[in-house]
Amino acid sequence: MKVKNLKDYRVRRHLRLRRKVQGTAECPRMSVFVSNKHFYVQFIDDSAAKTLAAVSTISGELKGQKLNIETAKQLGSLAAKAAQDKGISQVVFDRGGFAYRGRLQALADAAREGGLKF
Repeated sequence: MKVKNLKDYRVRRHLRLRRKVQGTAECPRMSVFVSNKHFYVQFIDDSAAKTLAAVSTISGELKGQKLNIETAKQLGSLAAKAAQDKGISQVVFDRGGFAYRGRLQALADAAREGGLKF
């Protein structure tokens, strides 16, 4: 597959990651997607093909906030709280082909501080 643009390259990196990262009911996959306007976090059980919990900046208390490191930290703590409400304590982190720095790193660190184990 020849890379044509940056989006294709991110998708290619994500597929390469997904070969190694699988979520189960005991240890679901924490999938993160970053668009131009929003963050999305889902906890996915790949063996049953189900989303166990999800949080985003579209609705809730983070609606209308800018995408910065502070918003990422708040979303990370909300994600950890939503996961613990569903009984999830250990996850596999799926960065979705995005670089692990800045906002994504802040989100992951806040989720760890919230009690999730990666």
